[in-house]
Amino acid sequence: MTLKNAISALLLLITMTTFAQNSLTEIETDKGIRYITNAIDYQITGKYSFKGGDPIAVLNNDGTGIYQLHDQPQRAMKWGIECTKNGELKFIKGFDNVKYALFYKFDTSLDGETVENWNKVDFTIHLNSLKMFINGEREKNFNP
Repeated sequence: MTLKNAISALLLLITMTTFAQNSLTEIETDKGIRYITNAIDYQITGKYSFKGGDPIAVLNNDGTGIYQLHDQPQRAMKWGIECTKNGELKFIKGFDNVKYALFYKFDTSLDGETVENWNKVDFTIHLNSLKMFINGEREKNFNP
């Protein structure tokens, strides 16, 4: 009976360890190796728009989405928030906001372009106004 209990305890420990770890991805940027994750304490997924219209950004739970540059078509992309190698989010706390680094990379290239490198933009959460911003211009409301 003790062997059965030991195996059960071992399986439980392995399961807890697996689900407790943040999933993170190692990326190569022009500034070197960085780590990104899609796990953040705020509900950041959804559609971000520029003054209610285009260009937009859409963040999906699985690290995919859409990013549109000014005067360009919407393009599929991968995204993540910068974290440490241990999965801890990197951020700067302000008076009423929190600033993260959002990295994104397009899945496809435009005519004649090569697939681009990872791009870094600011992702800020403004706690008093209950708004989130990508690159300071695309916004979305949120509930804490």
